[in-house]
Amino acid sequence: MQETGHPLDAWISAADRALRSLLAPAAGARAVPGHLEPEEPTTLSPAEKRRSAALMRVNHAGEIAAQALYHGQALVARSSGTRQLLLKAAREEADHLAWCATRLAELDARPSVLDPLWYAGSFVIGALTALQGDRTSLGFVVETERQVEGHLNEHLARLPPKDGRSRAILETMRADEVMHGANAQAAGAATLPWPVREVMRGTAKLMTRTAYWL
Repeated sequence: MQETGHPLDAWISAADRALRSLLAPAAGARAVPGHLEPEEPTTLSPAEKRRSAALMRVNHAGEIAAQALYHGQALVARSSGTRQLLLKAAREEADHLAWCATRLAELDARPSVLDPLWYAGSFVIGALTALQGDRTSLGFVVETERQVEGHLNEHLARLPPKDGRSRAILETMRADEVMHGANAQAAGAATLPWPVREVMRGTAKLMTRTAYWL
């Protein structure tokens, strides 16, 4: 949706992005990584399939949260340059969301039932962070992507060895997250205080542990 510069337009666009993230079928601009991999869910044992599905549900929930963080930050960003950087990253995260949704369907699994909660909470966090200024907002991106990279490394280690399709998705997502963090750093990100980084880490752990089952 095109914003025209009126403050109300920004809120309408934010609501539109939220509804698309939560209700519209996820559609990525890029092809799903690993779509040529020979592994299929039928080659996985029932236990392996459940593990892959749970991990991909966590990643899908994480991408819902990532969309919300970027959307919230972009809504109150002070400069157009920062806003465009955040929205560009959000569009690339939308690919991740579509890829995770596709893989969940292949595994006959569902997304987290708490996705609306993940979106709402993350949107508020993103907006409140951006109110502290663009450098702080960009610093939040750097730290978030650093933690997400570690989370993806953990999931890659936990995936069943035969699940090449999920592995290809997570590896491509990891490369994108590293790029987003580097772009934010280059744009002038501030370093967040240690207590803030620890609160972010604890919040992420709560979400991932809950989404694994719900």
